[in-house]
Amino acid sequence: MIWYMFLILGIEVVISYFFGNISFARILSKLKKGDITKMGSGNPGSTNMLRTYGAKFGFLTLLLDVTKGVLPALMGYLTFIGESNSDFMLVGLYACGLGVVLGHMFPVCYKFKGGKGVATTLGVFAVADPLIMLFVFIGAFIYVLFFEYVSVASLLLVTAMSIVEVYKIPDDLPSGVSLTIRVLIFVLFTLVWFAHRQNIQRLLVGKENKANLKKALKKVLKQEKKEQKQQIKIENKQQKKLIKSQKKVTKSEKRNNKKQLKCLKKQNKNRL
Repeated sequence: MIWYMFLILGIEVVISYFFGNISFARILSKLKKGDITKMGSGNPGSTNMLRTYGAKFGFLTLLLDVTKGVLPALMGYLTFIGESNSDFMLVGLYACGLGVVLGHMFPVCYKFKGGKGVATTLGVFAVADPLIMLFVFIGAFIYVLFFEYVSVASLLLVTAMSIVEVYKIPDDLPSGVSLTIRVLIFVLFTLVWFAHRQNIQRLLVGKENKANLKKALKKVLKQEKKEQKQQIKIENKQQKKLIKSQKKVTKSEKRNNKKQLKCLKKQNKNRL
């Protein structure tokens, strides 16, 4: 029945590819009434979104692209769950992971013009080993915070995770399965480096673009402070309006009370 499982895996890889065609950077930029492919570096990825629309949209794109890698990889991994097929679980994980990364980098829906696949690849590695992925990501984030080269951090991150995951392949796996996993990881690693070839050239000549996370985060904080001040002003205006309306009500009530007293006095006089 193993052939049947690999047939299912083949279908899942195709689904993963088309799932990878979803470009969250393009979608989010359209919500901002723009086109990310015509702004900044033109790359539909989280770094260009960070530079163009700020930290909020940059990190949101990163999170969505990571999730895009997680879901297909998890699907492939769970395809072979069970004692009889457990040897192939990592094959399913990386096969579907490779499918979604290819879909992100070379989307047929966008004439094969996609992103560089770093965040989506990280999503794949996050399924394989979430804890190590988290530590390596924090290290890369700190590097970007101080040195501002996202491309270097991305390449170091993917390289480190590729080495770790190859090293962690269980020794008791059949040689063919172990080799397949190594090949899939190597292809993922190679694709990401290939996508960054222009970045590497710019790094070598000292013309690589930087991403100032500190400035981006400061802008977010300033924006939040402005929004808070505006909210406070709106609330103060609303409170003043309420107080005025309450005063008007009390004045009208006093007038009504006076009128009622006058009416009562007149009635009393008439009786007398």
